[in-house]
Amino acid sequence: MSVKIMIPTPLRTYTGSHDSVSVGGATVDEALSALVADYPDLKKHLYSDQGALRNFVNIYVNDEDIRYAKKGATGLTDGDVISIVPSIAGGAAATDEAAPAVELDSDEILRYSRHLIMPEVAMEGQKKLKAAKVLAIGAGGLGSPLALYLAAAGVGRLGIVDFDVVDFTNLQRQIIHSTSNVGRLKLDSAKERIAEINPYVQVDAHEVALTSENAMDLLSDYDIVVDGTDNFPTRYLVNDACVLLGKPNVYGSIFRFEGQASVFYAKEGPCYRCLYPEPPPPGLVPSCAEGGVLGVLPGIIGVIQAIETVKLILGRGDSLIGRLMLFDALAMKFRELKLRKNPECPICGENPTIKELIDYQEFCGVTNEPEVNVGADFEITPRELKSKMDQGERFVLIDVREPEEYAICRIPGSRLIPRLTLPERLHELSTADDIVVHCKSGVRSGKAVEFLKQAGYRKVKNLSGGILRWADEVDSTVPKY
Repeated sequence: MSVKIMIPTPLRTYTGSHDSVSVGGATVDEALSALVADYPDLKKHLYSDQGALRNFVNIYVNDEDIRYAKKGATGLTDGDVISIVPSIAGGAAATDEAAPAVELDSDEILRYSRHLIMPEVAMEGQKKLKAAKVLAIGAGGLGSPLALYLAAAGVGRLGIVDFDVVDFTNLQRQIIHSTSNVGRLKLDSAKERIAEINPYVQVDAHEVALTSENAMDLLSDYDIVVDGTDNFPTRYLVNDACVLLGKPNVYGSIFRFEGQASVFYAKEGPCYRCLYPEPPPPGLVPSCAEGGVLGVLPGIIGVIQAIETVKLILGRGDSLIGRLMLFDALAMKFRELKLRKNPECPICGENPTIKELIDYQEFCGVTNEPEVNVGADFEITPRELKSKMDQGERFVLIDVREPEEYAICRIPGSRLIPRLTLPERLHELSTADDIVVHCKSGVRSGKAVEFLKQAGYRKVKNLSGGILRWADEVDSTVPKY
């Protein structure tokens, strides 16, 4: 018996870039065992140290979640498709209410004329859009197309939560911002662009970090919340606040060539915790800054979020409540999986244990301390490294970034050993050598230094600030990314 296992983008590194793998097995457990036997590096991403399937990894057979079947003992038939759906660092819900007490002037009627002649929208629907209040969390990759299209559609009040500034690295995908906006607050850039698109939209700019202390007050003033976040603590915070306030949460997430979208609305279906009861350990799932993202991808997922938001406001169509949409840009395929409300969900289940917002940094295992502190004795600055080079000292310089990053820029004399391959390539290094390790910013190389120290290497140092600091302090011709 042969079944196909679909491999999501974040895990394809461990399957030789294969997007699907055929294995044998009469049950899900047998098929997954065959998978990790063929690709051992997958095991730690799918299973805990105790051998249990991780809670942030969901397994579907065809389009059914095995948690609501026989879990690992779920039987398979020839030709079944198993989908691995990890969290990535995601019914008609609106009402049949009459049009609210707002009016459209002549200019608005002309502006929205293509809506007004649609029977699914018409004058009544456009008035609903004008009266709607939507809060977008983030003005980045997902928030950019979302805000642009909601503004163009005529959503009357659009709140945006963000406290970041525009950076050159944002411009590849965050289309609401332009080159002239680099260095400005994203809120100021977004508000200015929205005003150019539609001056009838009221933009509420919330220049704050969303926290457990302010989330309830911020979200309570809006009808719909759209999640454009890029980290797990804020994603769980948004979910829980929406459940407690009884508001729909329009979810989207992206990584490299792959995206997810859904609508979490505890009144009518599952919430985000029903899908992912707990987050992955810090550092296990790379962020877009570490793993990259195709610039067009957030446009696709962000527009889908905008469509779902408009449908919720209008009360038209079938929303993504109870469904998880998966998009693979490389294959140009959309897939859909069913989501169910988990009766044991700690916040929207039958006996909820979470009745107020919690510390989400602690819940996700994130601290305010630096991710890695190798100690002063194991650090070296770029200028100190340059001095060692100029004096002709003998040492080994190891670059633990990925090959794609190494192709962008490198420090002369460095040898590429990606961090995840370091355990299997230890034989290439000698404990007798002086070793300097570097990455982009010093975080991954710090983890590599800790690993080498535990393996018995004592003459090893981490390049503080990585190649970015090297470019700032030693060689300005090295491109930054």
